[in-house]
Amino acid sequence: MTKLWGSRFNESANELLERFNASIEFDKNLWEEDIQGSIEHAKMLYAIGLLEVAELDSILAGLQEISKEIREGTFRFTLENEDIHTAIESALSKKIGQVGKKLHTARSRNDQVALDLMLYCRKKSKILQKILSTLMQTLLNIAKEHTQTLMPGMTHLQHAQPISFGYHLVAWCVGFKRDIQRLHASLLINSECPLGSAAMAGTPYKNERENLAQSLGFESASINAMDSVAQRDFALDLLYNIAMIMLHVSRLAEELIIWSSYEFGFVQFSDNFATGSSIMPQKKNPDVAELLRGKCGRAYGNLISLLTTMKSLPFAYNKDMQEDKEAVFDSVQTACICLEILNESLKTLSINKEKMRKMCEVGHLVATDLADFLVQEYHIPFREAHHITGVCVRYAEKGGLDLSKIDVQDLESILLQELGQDIIIDKDKLASALNLEHSMQRRNSLGGCSSDEVKRQIHTLEQWLQDNL
Repeated sequence: MTKLWGSRFNESANELLERFNASIEFDKNLWEEDIQGSIEHAKMLYAIGLLEVAELDSILAGLQEISKEIREGTFRFTLENEDIHTAIESALSKKIGQVGKKLHTARSRNDQVALDLMLYCRKKSKILQKILSTLMQTLLNIAKEHTQTLMPGMTHLQHAQPISFGYHLVAWCVGFKRDIQRLHASLLINSECPLGSAAMAGTPYKNERENLAQSLGFESASINAMDSVAQRDFALDLLYNIAMIMLHVSRLAEELIIWSSYEFGFVQFSDNFATGSSIMPQKKNPDVAELLRGKCGRAYGNLISLLTTMKSLPFAYNKDMQEDKEAVFDSVQTACICLEILNESLKTLSINKEKMRKMCEVGHLVATDLADFLVQEYHIPFREAHHITGVCVRYAEKGGLDLSKIDVQDLESILLQELGQDIIIDKDKLASALNLEHSMQRRNSLGGCSSDEVKRQIHTLEQWLQDNL
């Protein structure tokens, strides 16, 4: 087969070069975007008088026929075609003759591939936003059922303060909200169409780039032709956004793994989303969550790979940039399936309220509440209240008790020793300060964990989803 660029060469390419140089095995994923760009480009060529109406109709019909063949799986991709652009253009010329060769007027494979990959990234960004919004709604639906379900909130993976399970799920949601916002922001940033930039210096044709940009769904045409074909910021933005999504997924997955252990027992995966052991028949492994956690590294690797490829490349287009696509395709596919299976597995997750409540009685979760009680009742500095509470915790641990279970009379004696025998201690208020439910409910500041505040947060996030997606 004669290459589209082969007339300058006396000898044919080495078979090894054919295999090394070709990208058709992976960039065929861009066939839909390539045909979309070609259709709009052909319409533009007609608008500026470079195609007759019959020629335009022939090109459009040929492209639609190729699209149908690819969709139905009858189109034959071959190594000789080198890349998706050549494959489609060659097939078009075979179908409609010389007219097909007019399609490449006023463009280059350099601006074609930039357009195709940018269209792909924009399309997948929108899909990821929808999947993330579905996941957020699933989490919010579960959270609504657990605004009063006590669980130990942790810092350093140590028991800290009592919160609700619903509050914890809302925290996950807020991270995914930022992921959606990042994807949306990237769409706004990467909204300049590169088509019509040609190889790197523009064209001598009046190719109506602004109209072309609008027809392809962009805000405007790119400002500088050289930058248009030389940059892959849009792909790196998507890879970074996916890396952040997977970071959040991995942290969520880690907590599900911990919570599903016998030591915690907070949650249990359904049989539909768990696996067993080949040797230990009793095992029920959280493999879904472990794979979610592990695939985060894959997304990071794809980001670093393209960052490294683009580092120090001179302007404009370089063949190195052919390495941009596989990283993007892999990260998109990985993120989509991870978010989808996470969403489905959460829907069937069993939640053990009793175990969560019982674990709140370990680790002195009401210690801060006791310190706050001392500050509010006796107007002492918080640091002094912190010290006195530490004394109380030490007393409780000596007796093998949690602070929430300590006898109020015993606690009163300690406080009298620390604060002075002349103070009056309101035992009802002191008992309330040691109550786990009271501790959770009294944190009703904006962003806090009280049931009413969590309900407000859920409503805010649901309203945001409704308004923005």
